[in-house]
Amino acid sequence: MTQSSISLVRAAMRLLMAAFFIGGFALHLEAADGLVAIMPDWVPLPRTVVFVTGVLELLGGIGLLLPPTRRWAGICLAIYVIAVWPANIKQAVEHIVLPPIPDSWWYHGPRIALQPVLAWWALFCAGAIDWPSRRNGARP
Repeated sequence: MTQSSISLVRAAMRLLMAAFFIGGFALHLEAADGLVAIMPDWVPLPRTVVFVTGVLELLGGIGLLLPPTRRWAGICLAIYVIAVWPANIKQAVEHIVLPPIPDSWWYHGPRIALQPVLAWWALFCAGAIDWPSRRNGARP
């Protein structure tokens, strides 16, 4: 893969991820009660955490689109994706229904398994990591 094609792939991935996280902000405002329900019991001030994480999604999505903040936005979104993993696990294990999300392991299993892939996606599309475009220690 050439450097220009890698740049195009990163740009497309970045736009998709930015849209996903900016949309997540709207979901956090619209479905706050449902998101509070999936919050692990050990999280303090769950409603505040839902609001703050929604704002973080908005800022991270916008940050991906701006070259000066892109790298740090990707790093922060990767950390965020891993940080919300316990809520996704709680939702699956405790069968917490949040329409339109199906209460099925056909949905929850892949969602939980792919969380690290989303973290990689954030890092790669932000240019924080090069893998897999860099091979054998060579720079692309």
